[in-house]
Amino acid sequence: MRILITGGSGFVGQKLCAHLHGQGHEPLVVSRSPERARGVLPPGTEVRPAVQDFAEHQPEAVVNLAGDSIAEGRWTAAKKQRLLDSRLSTTHAVVELCRQLEQPPRVLVSASAMGYYGDQGDREVTEDTPPHQEFVHELCARWEAAAREAEAYGVRVALPRIGLVLDRDGGTLAKLLTPFRLGLGGPLGSGRQYMPWIHRTDLVRVILFLLERDDLAGPFNAAAPEPVTNAEFTRTLARHLNRPAILPAPAPVLRLVFGEMARVLLTGAKMRPQRLQEAGLTFTYPTLDEALSDILGRR
Repeated sequence: MRILITGGSGFVGQKLCAHLHGQGHEPLVVSRSPERARGVLPPGTEVRPAVQDFAEHQPEAVVNLAGDSIAEGRWTAAKKQRLLDSRLSTTHAVVELCRQLEQPPRVLVSASAMGYYGDQGDREVTEDTPPHQEFVHELCARWEAAAREAEAYGVRVALPRIGLVLDRDGGTLAKLLTPFRLGLGGPLGSGRQYMPWIHRTDLVRVILFLLERDDLAGPFNAAAPEPVTNAEFTRTLARHLNRPAILPAPAPVLRLVFGEMARVLLTGAKMRPQRLQEAGLTFTYPTLDEALSDILGRR
């Protein structure tokens, strides 16, 4: 199958492309830096700078992963606009391609995030939970709405709301390993906020599941079945590294340093993958212990 992937050279995209290539599919990757992307993708992967450049390839499916990182830097007005634009511009380009093609892709798997729900305290969060109105919800809601415009052209649209993606060579965990190994880790704020997470291998499996299942559309919580609080995450990671984790980062300090963006660190959602599990998906790494054992046990 010819699968167009935006953000295909990123942390998740690289793993997805390698898996698709190994299964005999043809990944078509959109990247603003084609030469750099070719260096991290399977040999022979077609890489072009714009979605429209692949119109003649007639992609049969699309995976939309593009978007600037939300957890880097203060949320100035300009930063918020860049976060929004980086998601909407690519998504609108994908929908426009669907409109132009005589035979549109049969499915669009378009990334969203756990931020859709905003701060949910310690309540159970499924796909039916009403969101808390704040910037991260608005960002994800507009991103999802843009993707669903492809439905007008007969495209099935699936929206994985992705938790923190864990693996050792990127994402949140890669940033934490050095300070934790130095004994400088600790909880953020109270530590009571929930951290929905997912092993990168399981996220790739979720994306493939949504590509293949013609009966699945709409939002899906893409997180492991066992979310943990920040304090639990901290203790578990420290135990796997055989290091102490006793240096908390107080909430006032985080707010002073990061401004509004500190909400991403200090709030969360106890998000569970209800619809994926009801559809029959099982997780290779359902618990944080299993995920970290795999990730940190590799050589």
